[in-house]
Amino acid sequence: MKKAPKSVDTYIKAVPREARVKIIQLRKIIKATAPKAAEGISYGMPYYEYKGRLAYFSAFKKHIGLYVPSPVTEEHKKELKDYETAKATIRFPIEKPLPIALVKKLIKARMKKNEAGKKK
Repeated sequence: MKKAPKSVDTYIKAVPREARVKIIQLRKIIKATAPKAAEGISYGMPYYEYKGRLAYFSAFKKHIGLYVPSPVTEEHKKELKDYETAKATIRFPIEKPLPIALVKKLIKARMKKNEAGKKK
């Protein structure tokens, strides 16, 4: 992407067709799991905020990146063993179906952490 998009819809329209279906699906999963989350653009990619940082996502040529602030990725390491991961990054290959239940679980885990943090 040459210029930072102004909205998630603009971002999605600029994504290559092969990845667009997955990005739309990921967006729907996040919005259904966290309906009160605010959606926007941060660091040039779709961003969700719910009582703090919730998740980001981005499209690449061979994968979809889901970014869930730590320590969620580390806490779900066993469930994520089939995917390439880094500290807060999960890479879902374009050619494989999105693991819907796992994505929901990760989003819910981050929501719980954000809720707990706001209570302090």
